Amino acid sequence: MDARQLEYFLAIVEHGGFNKAAAALHVAQPSLSQAMANLEADLGVALFHRVGRGVVLSEAGQELLEPSRRVLRDLAAVRDTAAALAGLHGGTVEVATMPSPGIEPLTTLVHRFTELHPSVTVSTQAAFTPDEVLSLVRSGACELGLLGSATPVQPAGLDVLHVEDQPFVVVAAPGGAIEDDVMIRPGDLAGQKLIASRTGSLMRSIVDDVTAGGTGTEIVTVVDHRTSILPLVLTGVGVAVLPSSWTRLARRCGAVVAPIEPTAQLHVAMVSLPAHLTPAARAFLALTESLARRRAAAGTDGRHATPDA
Repeated sequence: MDARQLEYFLAIVEHGGFNKAAAALHVAQPSLSQAMANLEADLGVALFHRVGRGVVLSEAGQELLEPSRRVLRDLAAVRDTAAALAGLHGGTVEVATMPSPGIEPLTTLVHRFTELHPSVTVSTQAAFTPDEVLSLVRSGACELGLLGSATPVQPAGLDVLHVEDQPFVVVAAPGGAIEDDVMIRPGDLAGQKLIASRTGSLMRSIVDDVTAGGTGTEIVTVVDHRTSILPLVLTGVGVAVLPSSWTRLARRCGAVVAPIEPTAQLHVAMVSLPAHLTPAARAFLALTESLARRRAAAGTDGRHATPDA
């Protein structure tokens, strides 16, 4: 077994078949097939089941996924360590992130990290629930995971860094009944049309509590992609309840943002495996720890705090 075989194996999984993997790797398809045949012979198990012209992972293939990713990442870490002796001069840090933490604190973190380490690439992968983030980190698909949850997470086998708690706010188009930075209560949303996410999120539970009050407030639009919410608000479709991470972007786009009380808070945390972090990932995690400390010192919101070097 060698690293090249593991690289080929992961490429087949990630690209969904031999032909696409061969094209992505710039190798001949027969060479890729032979490398996999040799790997399966060495291991004594089939890694793929051939189904028509495609392939699906066997049970043995599923078990090989995480170790393969770790081996290749560890090899990359060996190469990066030499460069790290004089500072980070390359590499990639992979972060799984949910939509709202992906606005903030991720924006601040990436901005500062790329200032400190301009030759390191930050690669993000979308996840829509805390469980998806945890799965991506546990599987080795991403080294770090940034998530927001209704209650603090305590996943087995992962390190958890609490970053901040984000209160919820109401975002609305200008010129309406909602004034910027003026505290409102759920009853003040009487008669408003609401833009909501699908059932199951903390954002949706807050909206459901508002509509259950019998004040004539109704949900007019349900969206899967959070990136659709702000454009819908600005065109006057309705108002939205969002984590405060959206505040800066919403105001820059011309929307008004009002704190809502009482409200739940989104608990934002960074998760990682206790080991197997590359130098780039360790540097990103250290920067996150710095940001968490500064925002804690600045207060509950700490929106303008930035991380140290």
